[in-house]
Amino acid sequence: MIKDPYNVIVTGVGGQGNVLASQLIGSVMVELGYKVTIGETYGASQRGGSVMSHLRISKNRQYGPLIPPKCADLVIALEPSEAARVLGQFGNPETIAVVNTRPVHPVDVISGHIPYPPIDKLMNRIRSLSKKCYFLQATEKAMELGSPILTNIILIGAAAGAGLLPVTEKKLEKAIIDYMSPERVEINKKAFRLGTEMVKDLTQT
Repeated sequence: MIKDPYNVIVTGVGGQGNVLASQLIGSVMVELGYKVTIGETYGASQRGGSVMSHLRISKNRQYGPLIPPKCADLVIALEPSEAARVLGQFGNPETIAVVNTRPVHPVDVISGHIPYPPIDKLMNRIRSLSKKCYFLQATEKAMELGSPILTNIILIGAAAGAGLLPVTEKKLEKAIIDYMSPERVEINKKAFRLGTEMVKDLTQT
């Protein structure tokens, strides 16, 4: 990472595991000698509402927990409409986005009060708000591994595989042991490896 602070936002909806993802990233970065501040914001309801974690990573000092508008360097989004929303507020011409393409419909959409944007329009919006974006069918791959909750680890792997985070499988394993039960370690390592492979395929096409 050449920028200091390096500002990362992990966003999604409640229940997708993005808070855990931010904690794992933060733990790895602290292990690597960085100073990390994490701030979290929640929507109206924790499950099904917007959830956004800010990570401010620096070699030199401890920054405040919230990233200023237009100052995100990396956005990791577990849900595409949340990616567009966050990039609209925190993105800039240099922001890079790693985005799961599987929509999660909030209560207002399910109830018919508001429509969910067409996915192609969302993807175009995300492209227009970022320097580079990686779109991954992470939920589908997570389900093949046995659980959609592994989407968050797949996206961490993708960010690492794209050279956007200095996270290695070995460092992540140590963080996983701190936050999860031992029997979850191997499947999460597999999800991480899958994410690195998926993004490699994207960069080659």
